[in-house]
Amino acid sequence: MIQVIKSLLVTSAFLTVAVSSAVAQSAYPNKPINFIVPYGAGGGADSRSRQIAQGMSLILKQPIVVENKAGAGGNIGTEFIAHAPPDGYVIGMGNFAPLAVNKTLFGNLRYDPETDLTPVVLIEKGPLVLSVNPSSSFKTVQDIISAAKAKPGVLTFASGGIGGSHQLSAELFKQSTDIDMIHVPYKSGSAGLMDLMAGNVNMMFDQMYSAMPSIKSGKLRPIAITSEKRSPLLPDVPSFAEIGLPKVKVLNWQGLVAPKGTPKAIVEKLNAAANEVLKDPKLRALMLEQGNEMGGGTPEEFAALIKSEAAKWSVVVKTANIKPE
Repeated sequence: MIQVIKSLLVTSAFLTVAVSSAVAQSAYPNKPINFIVPYGAGGGADSRSRQIAQGMSLILKQPIVVENKAGAGGNIGTEFIAHAPPDGYVIGMGNFAPLAVNKTLFGNLRYDPETDLTPVVLIEKGPLVLSVNPSSSFKTVQDIISAAKAKPGVLTFASGGIGGSHQLSAELFKQSTDIDMIHVPYKSGSAGLMDLMAGNVNMMFDQMYSAMPSIKSGKLRPIAITSEKRSPLLPDVPSFAEIGLPKVKVLNWQGLVAPKGTPKAIVEKLNAAANEVLKDPKLRALMLEQGNEMGGGTPEEFAALIKSEAAKWSVVVKTANIKPE
């Protein structure tokens, strides 16, 4: 009889916890949500995070507080998200480098992108454009390849720092064409771009939103774009795939992530809210005007993208023997 009573008490306690958990999830969110950005204020990741957070706040009817935790190539903020309680009240932007590159690049992360985070939804994908100084003799990608093969280790390419999408795009280009060029890292992408316009480096792969003002003003000459197809913003500029280099495909993406173990019901609610925000005509127009491709979709689709990108960039980083600063 005592054993039966104990069994009933255990069952009752289990059911109480289960019901309480279900009620908490169904009532989510019932307090402010913290949105972590693993990069500094004022940059592309920060501005997009604030736009997404503002829209989601209206849908979820709770404040969403954006907090920048920059440093270590995005690792500090991403680690913070990974180690937060999995209750849906700490979410954040998961970016290309911290989720798909840094595990191979740094080798000693205090979080595992594959096991410590829950993908929620892809927000956007942004191609890069390879540009040269207008006075350069390079008019096509083949011009660059021919010059690099004629004089290995002479041509230079700028980047915004070691291990970022600027450098990785160029390394992928090098590996895909078997050429040798010199990497010139700067403290920021804008600094590299300024030196390119000054004629101090030969070329640079840069984000569309960053390069377009200089391209429009004639201060840069675009050579090719890293998306699969041409961009509506640069209809006369071919994609690398179009000229026979399909492996040179780079999309600097970012999406919403939460700590591993976040209940499925909460993940689905966040996913639905973010997808709704991405339908906003003004936000869509802004993202497309910047040369980006719209995100959206399921958590599973975003997880598959992260997995495939991590495998791809692991090979590029190891082959190029890239080491962190």
